[in-house]
Amino acid sequence: MKKIILTIVSTFTILVSCEVDESLNIDTKNPSAVPAAGLFTEAARQFFDQQQSASVNFNPLRMYAQYWAQTTYPEESQYTQVTRNMGRNIWREMYKDVLRDSEGAKNLILDNPQASNPANKVACIDILQVAAYAHLVEIFGDVPYTEALDSSNPSPKYDDAETVYLDLFTKLDAALASINTSASGFDASQDPIYGGDMSQWKMAGNALKLRMAMRIADSNPSVSQQMAVAAATGIFTDNADNFSITYYSSSPNTNPLWRTLVESGRDDFIAANTLVDAMNDLDDPRRAAFFELHEGAYSGGIYGSANASSGFSALSDQLKAPDLPGAFITAAEVHFLMAEAAARGYAVSGSAEAHYNMAITASFEEWGVEADLAAYMANPDVAWATAPGNDMQKIAMQKWIAMFNNGMEGWTTIRLFDYPILNAIETGEAMPVRFLYPQDEPQLNAASYAAGAAAIGGDLKSTKLFFDVN
Repeated sequence: MKKIILTIVSTFTILVSCEVDESLNIDTKNPSAVPAAGLFTEAARQFFDQQQSASVNFNPLRMYAQYWAQTTYPEESQYTQVTRNMGRNIWREMYKDVLRDSEGAKNLILDNPQASNPANKVACIDILQVAAYAHLVEIFGDVPYTEALDSSNPSPKYDDAETVYLDLFTKLDAALASINTSASGFDASQDPIYGGDMSQWKMAGNALKLRMAMRIADSNPSVSQQMAVAAATGIFTDNADNFSITYYSSSPNTNPLWRTLVESGRDDFIAANTLVDAMNDLDDPRRAAFFELHEGAYSGGIYGSANASSGFSALSDQLKAPDLPGAFITAAEVHFLMAEAAARGYAVSGSAEAHYNMAITASFEEWGVEADLAAYMANPDVAWATAPGNDMQKIAMQKWIAMFNNGMEGWTTIRLFDYPILNAIETGEAMPVRFLYPQDEPQLNAASYAAGAAAIGGDLKSTKLFFDVN
């Protein structure tokens, strides 16, 4: 269905007395309260903007997955996190702009007995909050959770990452159980994701549950299987239902990629040789959707080095479109997750091979190159029966390519599967497996920071998180 994102407009009820017109006392340009719907819309937009961002201040993960290389300033592709205090920027975005705003929206709904379909609206908020907390755990490890949104506590404790993750399943299950698909949620203009369609919200919640279940497949296989099997019956499998936000061709609702790649007027990013070389070996037709030809070929800059922007393939015009949809979970990812679940022997419908094929198909459809699908699937290096590597390596290779515009999932694919093998960089530093905590946390929340850092094994980029056990 058509998804709508609008600039938030605050609405107010004006009470009129027969003796005094109280509306004269209302400052309509500086409202004293923001409606719940407005807070939810803004929280959702901020969450998706952070996921889609290519700003080196907020999201270098398309570099970490070695999809993109840099030109003049290669620090981010050399895994520098402290210069721009990326940890602080991600932390503040999630806690302040996503979690606090969405919690404020939920409290306003719960405090208003006249609210329409409150359970559905709260379910949307809870699904968004689960996604945000899961993102924080998957980025940092132990993070504030039980005390995170307590405004009276300036020093919230860091909760154990795995404990948080398991509790998120409980929260997500409660949200899914509370959804009434025969009623709406937020109004179409207030829900920038599914326009109030709760059937789609329920499928998105199950897709998120499936993703989280497969995150812990190695660290907690019993819970992973339980959650994956439960989620698999309620997921979406078509790009029309992708868990995504719609962007538009004019500000302020453009895709953040456009702001970085076009509006900024800068030329800081090109194709990375790691991805281009792999796609060239497979004669992958998605290259035309991802990159431009350079002197008749697709050529990637050396990852981790400063490259001349004029010497390699630029990012495609398709990627630079201001209205490029901003997907958090796609049908391709869902099928790859199902392929992994089936390959692990989980009792889900469909074989690993069938879901692998459907995942690649969904990716080709997403990027508009489905006409070339049959030839690609016939490539012995792609076809399930003949592709190199074991089942997990086959899935990992194709998932890594398909997640091209989702740096978080590309990076996490490498963390979970240790495959494909990335290029070494000139500094010799290995790919980070987590982000450093905000640099000001040792001053602002010293005791909690020290305990949290110690609990995960040290506040280092090389400290593996609980789900990354390989």
